[in-house]
Amino acid sequence: MAVVGIVAEFNPFHNGHRWLLEEARSKLQPEAIICVMSGSFVQRGEPAICDKWARTRMALAGGADLVIELPFCFAARSAYYFASGALRILQAAGATHVVFGSESGNLTALNRVASLLVDETTAYQQQLKSALSRGLSYPAARACAVKHILHDDSPEMSSLLSGPNNILAIEYLRVIKEFGLKLIPVTYARRGATYHDLEVSELASATAIRHAIYQGLLNQITPALPEASLNILQEEVQAGRAPIPVDGLELAILIQLRLATKERLQEVYEINEGLENRLLTAARQSGTLPELRNSIKSKRYNLTRVNRMLLYSLFSVSKNQIALFDQAGPQYLRLLGFSSQGRKFLQQVKNNSILPLLSTGSHIAKLIKNHPRHIASHMLALDIKSSDVFSLLIPDPGQRQAGQDFLRQVIELNPAQSGDF
Repeated sequence: MAVVGIVAEFNPFHNGHRWLLEEARSKLQPEAIICVMSGSFVQRGEPAICDKWARTRMALAGGADLVIELPFCFAARSAYYFASGALRILQAAGATHVVFGSESGNLTALNRVASLLVDETTAYQQQLKSALSRGLSYPAARACAVKHILHDDSPEMSSLLSGPNNILAIEYLRVIKEFGLKLIPVTYARRGATYHDLEVSELASATAIRHAIYQGLLNQITPALPEASLNILQEEVQAGRAPIPVDGLELAILIQLRLATKERLQEVYEINEGLENRLLTAARQSGTLPELRNSIKSKRYNLTRVNRMLLYSLFSVSKNQIALFDQAGPQYLRLLGFSSQGRKFLQQVKNNSILPLLSTGSHIAKLIKNHPRHIASHMLALDIKSSDVFSLLIPDPGQRQAGQDFLRQVIELNPAQSGDF
């Protein structure tokens, strides 16, 4: 029987997410739907709009059976590494299929590009290097190289290589091939607004929804969210736990950069090619985070990459550390929540997974205490650090205590209460 895996940030869980889960359940009739979800920080290098437990509640109310956290070292990364961490977790948790949206909806076309990226030819590498030498960002350079090798400069190919969901879909397919994962890919054409569209509608983008929330316009997002998601979000706002300010780490980032040395920054992941000098100069001249970002960004380094770079610097994420994490892969399944059906499926996960299942604070503490030098402990320590920093961004100062990963319980959906917990 099928076990569907879905990777998402649920930032927040909206109608598009609900539609994807409903399609997967209707078409594949799965035994369970497992969602791998980013924790405190998302792929763009920003904090999530509300904490991972609130977003877990939204996902369970929207049809997920298990919600497992994607470790920080994969969640706040570029598309390939985000996909490689998430899909290896899905396979370890027992998923048979991975379902994802794409602008294209054409698995054959997406696979054509993914196959090229898996088997990078000398000609492809030369084209990529040439494009990078012209100052293009890595995504733009890769698109140029792919179109050259495939002899396809059509609008359809350009769209395939530029759509945010297409890009991630290609990386899912690439990871499946590279790691030999036994996951059957299924894609559905993305419905509704485009990723960057700021208009709020029934199928609005997460970007538009977050923009409205940050503007204090909760009443305007009602059409875009399932009722349970909207209720949970309103609860979080009223309780002083949301929204988390997107630039809340401004002073922390500026302070640590002004105190940093060139030698320390040279060790930080993704700070290469003398970029440490540019960061130090920008930090001395900038008084705000937007100003800092704009001083660093360039044609080659877009704002998303700069955001992640600043986050890695704040968290002291080193090149060597990331290399070890990437080689070892995910080291545990951090359970955030489950439905009644998910509870039944959990026993299979415990019996069959090669990775330990962490469902309580004592499980986390035990792993760190018993294996302090193990890669799993270092990976988990980074997750805990991200939660502790995230908690300092909570609007209500009285709720900023550290150690929430040890204190918060796994969320269990109570089917008798229609989405209440």
